[in-house]
Amino acid sequence: MPDSPESSEPTRRRRPAQLLFEPQSAEPEPERFFDLESIEDPAELLRRSTELALAFRAAAERATDFQAVAAAQLADPRRFDALSDAEIAQRADWTPDYAAKMIEYGRTLLQPRRHED
Repeated sequence: MPDSPESSEPTRRRRPAQLLFEPQSAEPEPERFFDLESIEDPAELLRRSTELALAFRAAAERATDFQAVAAAQLADPRRFDALSDAEIAQRADWTPDYAAKMIEYGRTLLQPRRHED
């Protein structure tokens, strides 16, 4: 117990550890996009960039489906904390008309799930 009055040794204070490495430089690394900029063969560049574009498109479509499902769940009138179309639009940065369409789309996506339950 270093803080007890009975101790004859003075309390030692800990010092922060010394840095054993150099901090990173302030210069940002050049921006890279899946190393496409390093591909020199135009045929390979077209193949790889097309592959990425298709993957991103599929991911965007899937994310949109999840947005619609979430919007439909948030707007469900059975929820005690159901949100209005306008509130959902504000949260998702949509127009109220688009929010209404997404809620309806989400309800269609949820319907097969309800039959499975």
